[in-house]
Amino acid sequence: MRSVSVLGSAILWLGLIASGCAPTAPPRPESSVPDPLPSISENLPRPAMTHTLTSGYEAITEKFIRPVAVAQLALDGLKGLGTLDPALVASRHEDVVELWTTEQALARLPAPPDDDVGGWARLTIDAVAAARGGSPGVADADSEAVYEALFDSALAQLDVHSRYAGAAQARDQRARREGFGGIGVRFRMTGPQVKIVGVMPRSPADLAGLRVGDLILGIDGQDTSRLDYQEVLERLRGPINSRLSLRVRAARGDTARPVSMVRRRIVPPTVLDGPTHDGIVTLRVTGFNQDTADSLTEQIDRRLRLLGDGFRGLILDLRGNPGGLLRQSVAVADLFLDGGDIVRTRGRHPESLQAYTAEPGDILAGRPLVVLVDGRSASAAEIVAAALQDQGRAAVVGTVSYGKGTVQTVIRLPNDGEITLTWSRFQAPSGYLLQHLGVRPALCTSGDDVAATTDELWRRVDAGTEALAEWRLVTLEAANERARARGDCRPERHRGDGDQQIARRLIADPALYARAVRPAPGAALAEHGARDVP
Repeated sequence: MRSVSVLGSAILWLGLIASGCAPTAPPRPESSVPDPLPSISENLPRPAMTHTLTSGYEAITEKFIRPVAVAQLALDGLKGLGTLDPALVASRHEDVVELWTTEQALARLPAPPDDDVGGWARLTIDAVAAARGGSPGVADADSEAVYEALFDSALAQLDVHSRYAGAAQARDQRARREGFGGIGVRFRMTGPQVKIVGVMPRSPADLAGLRVGDLILGIDGQDTSRLDYQEVLERLRGPINSRLSLRVRAARGDTARPVSMVRRRIVPPTVLDGPTHDGIVTLRVTGFNQDTADSLTEQIDRRLRLLGDGFRGLILDLRGNPGGLLRQSVAVADLFLDGGDIVRTRGRHPESLQAYTAEPGDILAGRPLVVLVDGRSASAAEIVAAALQDQGRAAVVGTVSYGKGTVQTVIRLPNDGEITLTWSRFQAPSGYLLQHLGVRPALCTSGDDVAATTDELWRRVDAGTEALAEWRLVTLEAANERARARGDCRPERHRGDGDQQIARRLIADPALYARAVRPAPGAALAEHGARDVP
């Protein structure tokens, strides 16, 4: 795969947050404000908090997809202190920022210049210090609670995909994206017992003989009956190459045995085996992390070795897939393309302007490929589906996808938390923007009856390819038109085998399959592919 330049830590992420509303401001008390301001205590260290806020404000104002004034960002953040104490109100009046409760004025702070990032970070900390002097809710809050209140409130005013994660949550998110030190088991707490419900192939747990149904009775000498779920999870994880000792009882055994193993890098699996019928293989991709493209390659290579010439086609099931890493979505699409555009990203920051193209080499050597999507297929999943559809490499079957067409970059903060920030939109090879639109299947199965006749499938494919021609011309600004287009093949949550049955019938009929994979017209690719996206 080639790209114009390195995208850094950009990812696609689906997590949605609700925008909060600021409380109605009561009349401002006229009492004077104590001077000097109360100092921040040890659990709210001023230098460290100022550094974290400055880093966050600077990143947001530089990288968010639309221009953001740091003054407004900080004021929106201060309104979040109301989540710690609903009586607190912050507002700006000309060149003064005021903080008060229903009973007393707490601070009148001179506003720095609107573009002074450091100045607004210091003002925020001054306001927090003043709030601690007159608000029990803020006085009892630690630094993490204050960061959450400030950043959540500020980011909620930007868009639903930008959000803050504290240090603990950020570590979990990084583990899902990049992997963690562990032994490769999933477990469930059944009362005081820790029951293994999944073992990753070739993981330390698998090589040590642990099996589904086994009970973990002790971890490094600690009886697990005294631990809760989070404590068990934290004890099973640890530094890569560190040693771990367990006491385990087999599912049908009476005697516990000691098991020793070394933690390895564990990346949660995202590629799951599906059924194979008459040489048509189904693989489900549940998300896009660091290992997704490699895992998919391994699975396909294994099936190719097993089936040889009997490998008739692949169904790539992306239903319910919420997305993940942008680069992995590009790598997955690249597996099946012999060249051509995959996706473009466009934002305000120079590094957000990217174009990704495929390298020569199709892992399936031209075998039929069907991609399944539904109303919960989003972001990275939509990149794959749109690229393979626009380039005429795959038939897309299912319902209209979610329509999350923005890219988020992850900004790691000095407190070890992170901000997930929207910084660009992505553009399909034919030029249309997927934001609030999504991918339109060539064969729509909304409300589908899997017993549809062959003639009915032909009619649906013809209707779908005609709808696609209009779909690719809908502009981002035409909100009503986008909504109407989505209603033609309404997004639904699909499970089970119905879409897979339709996909297998499509692959089994070469003429119908060929009709469903017609690429986007060359004129559309030329006209829209070079269009700049604000």
